[in-house]
Amino acid sequence: MELENGTVMTEFILLGFSDHPELQSVLFAVFFSIYSVTLMGNLGMILLISISSSLHTPMYFFLCVLSFIDACYSSVIAPKLLVDLVSSEKTISYSGCAAQLYFFCSLVDTESFLLAAMAYDRYRAICTPLLYTAIMSKRICCQLVFGAFLGGTVSSIIHTTNTFHLTFCAKEINHFFCDISPLFSLSCTDTYVHDVVLVVFASVVEAICLLTVLLSYICIIAAILKTGSAEGRRKGFSTCASHLTVVTIYHGTLIFIYLRPNTYHGVMNAGPNVLAAVLWNINPPIKWKN
Repeated sequence: MELENGTVMTEFILLGFSDHPELQSVLFAVFFSIYSVTLMGNLGMILLISISSSLHTPMYFFLCVLSFIDACYSSVIAPKLLVDLVSSEKTISYSGCAAQLYFFCSLVDTESFLLAAMAYDRYRAICTPLLYTAIMSKRICCQLVFGAFLGGTVSSIIHTTNTFHLTFCAKEINHFFCDISPLFSLSCTDTYVHDVVLVVFASVVEAICLLTVLLSYICIIAAILKTGSAEGRRKGFSTCASHLTVVTIYHGTLIFIYLRPNTYHGVMNAGPNVLAAVLWNINPPIKWKN
């Protein structure tokens, strides 16, 4: 990758939290604790579901995959962040930056599709309980998971290619990891077309996933309200509450960071994005999963 003046771009500098050097030791301790708890919580959930035969159901199968994805995408971001907090050298290679962006986008979009599949699973469990086992067979569940990973991979290839086709005239990334918007701000050229590609494909993924969730929950709520007993309605709503909470927080943060006008992606507006990214990437909403 060449800069506009002809020099070769071999690395970027992640500014991260360099504006507050006196807090970096404290931030390291905080983020290391959060990351450790997040990683152990997700891995513990995977282990628990794997060894308990009573949890070998479609709902817990999807939950196991969700925990795996959360552990992976936290690990794409957190280790490099922790190293940078205790190191004076905060560089990341050009290829390393591209790889970090690729895996991050892939896992994020995979999780979006998986949350939609989980909403469909809840719809089948509540609206067609007698046929649930037959419809949500192991084969169908595996196909839904494969589709989620395939969708995430395709979306990530598009976003990564779109981003790294830019010509960069600076290498200081005003963020703690290689994300799309901070990289756009380093471009020497007009990013209008790239912004359109980002918004279009991100909107398509969001529309597919949110529409699936919305339609599933409309059917679920209608079925629950037809339940004769108050206890039945309470159990029905409690079954879906945690998943709906995760979906709301997850997609709300995605829209806040990536689907706002380009003026919000500039360096002067990096603060809210950095804060949202810290809360979202280092501490995914595992506490709402169960």
